[in-house]
Amino acid sequence: SSKIRNLDVQSADDVAVLEGCIDFSLAKTISKTEEKPERGGLPDCLDDDIIPSAGNEIGAEPQIRFLKAKLRAMQEELDSVLCECRKKDDENQNLKSQLKDTEEENTRLQRTIKMQHSQTEKYKMLSQEAKKKSEGLQQEVISLEKVLQ
Repeated sequence: SSKIRNLDVQSADDVAVLEGCIDFSLAKTISKTEEKPERGGLPDCLDDDIIPSAGNEIGAEPQIRFLKAKLRAMQEELDSVLCECRKKDDENQNLKSQLKDTEEENTRLQRTIKMQHSQTEKYKMLSQEAKKKSEGLQQEVISLEKVLQ
């Protein structure tokens, strides 16, 4: 995704071109395509399924216009995919941040639970000691009442 964000989009004539690709220059490819009809030939790549079967019956200029239109459409699709990718990247970063916050909150709550558990145990022990002391004092009161009678 960092590579995608670093691509510079520029415009050559009326065609958008991606700069930053190592072995591929769209501007050079277009200029070669535009030069070949002037020299009397079409580029070799026109044999693939890019141009519909009716494309073989039309001239070089309409084929070039068709290819440029197709290129623009593909560029728009690429831009759309890049935009979606950036949005997903941002959403991913937000989710990572939320996950980190949630994990920190979970750790904090676990510490709080441990502290409260230890306090509960401490108060249980104090309560048991107070209960024993109370029972002992009640026994002493009973014995003193017997002595008084």
